[in-house]
Amino acid sequence: MNAFLYAMALQWKLDIRSKTLLITCYIVPLLFFAFMGSIFTSILPDAKNTLIQSMTVFGVTMGALIGLPPSLVEIYGGSVQNVYKANGVPISIGVILTNCSAFIHLFTMGSILFVAAPIIFGAQLPANPWMHFIILALLIGVSLSVASVIGLLVKDPSKTAMFSIIVFLPSVILSGIMFSNTLLPNAFQVIGMLFPATWGYRLMTEEVFRFENLLPLFLIWAAAAFLCALLLKRADMRR
Repeated sequence: MNAFLYAMALQWKLDIRSKTLLITCYIVPLLFFAFMGSIFTSILPDAKNTLIQSMTVFGVTMGALIGLPPSLVEIYGGSVQNVYKANGVPISIGVILTNCSAFIHLFTMGSILFVAAPIIFGAQLPANPWMHFIILALLIGVSLSVASVIGLLVKDPSKTAMFSIIVFLPSVILSGIMFSNTLLPNAFQVIGMLFPATWGYRLMTEEVFRFENLLPLFLIWAAAAFLCALLLKRADMRR
């Protein structure tokens, strides 16, 4: 318990110093919402029907894929993991704490969008708000698991940013939040199905819940969790 509390305190200090977390989880998603929301609702009045969902998926995807990996690199690519070892802290605690912290920030950001969109742009609220937040929590969890793989796999900060962007851009472009992905060639539609953002957006916007849209998220999460376990085991053997 003492080791866990020590790790929590250390992670809290890292979060306070992290400008990346503030920028990717709050500033950029909310600025994007303010800018693109006004454009979407001016050009396409029907965009109000899915504005909350599209802006939420963008914010979650950016906060997870761009914001989380640098925090993991700071822990597992530097001296923090040696501090963990010296104090008897399990090596997996860094992933757990950073994911929990990012989850709270991203869920807060999603809640802000949920409240602000109807007030500022007259966006339509989801038919089932409770289901919206359940899917939001699931999307955040799966997106963070994918981001954790990037952070654990790529230890060089410059390369981490590159890999994060490589995954982030197709996640946003091919997910359907900017335009219907049915307009894309079949090959790009298939590629889009590899990313959590696509399935999260489908679940958030569909009128009738479909399990076949939920299953891919669990499969992506299971694959990412398995890879994280392997990478953590390898890191533990090296320290």
